[in-house]
Amino acid sequence: MHEAERIRDVVQGVPVFPDEMPSFDPGTAPDAPVELFLAWLTQAVADGIAAPHALTLSTVDDDGMPDARVVILKEVGPTGWQVASSSDSPKGRQLQAHPAAALTFFWPAAGRQVRVRGPVSVGSTEENDADFQRRHPVARALVLAGGQSEVMADRDELDAAVEEQVHRLEAADGLASTTWTVFTVAPRTVEFWQADQQRLHTRLLYTRFGAGWRRQLLRP
Repeated sequence: MHEAERIRDVVQGVPVFPDEMPSFDPGTAPDAPVELFLAWLTQAVADGIAAPHALTLSTVDDDGMPDARVVILKEVGPTGWQVASSSDSPKGRQLQAHPAAALTFFWPAAGRQVRVRGPVSVGSTEENDADFQRRHPVARALVLAGGQSEVMADRDELDAAVEEQVHRLEAADGLASTTWTVFTVAPRTVEFWQADQQRLHTRLLYTRFGAGWRRQLLRP
C-alpha cells in the first residue's frame, strides 16, 4: 500500500474540530491584542483545555532553515510575549543571532489559534535570575549542567551531571545561572483564528500601526 494511502487510513474519520466551539465576533474585539489574548487564555483555562500556555516557538538558524519546538509561555504584557531558555541552547543561539520569532498557540478543543510574530529582546540580569529561581530545583540543575541538545553516551551521563548540580544548589542558596535568559517577542502582528466546521474560519489580524493597532479580517 502506498504511504499516503496508509496515512489516510490512519486518520480517516478523526474529527478536525469539536462539534461545539466558542463564538467569536471580531466586531467586539478590543483595540489591542493582549487584552483579547488574555481573554482567550483565561477561557481556555476555565474550559480545562490541556496546557493552554504551551506554544510553538519558531526560529531560524544560521543557514536560514526554520526550526520549531514547543515551550511554555512565561508572561505576556505591554512589552510582548515571553519565553525562556538557556542562551547556549539551539533556540537561545538562534534568537540571539537572528532576533525575531513566531509563536503559535493551538487549542484544538476550542478550535482556536493565536499567532504572534515580531522582534526579540533579552531580559535583564535581574529578570533572568528571577525567572531562573522560580524553576524547580531539578530544572535549575539541568540548566546548570548545560549541553542542551548535545549528544550523550547514555542516560547515566545526564543523571550524574544533574545530580552534581543539585548538590551545588543545595550547598549555595540562590545559585544563579549565567545562561538562563528571558526572551520577549514584541508583536508586530497578532492573529486570532476561530475555526468553523465548514472551514469558513474567522481570522482577525492585529498589525502594529504607530503607537496603536490596525485590525483587519482575513479570508480563511
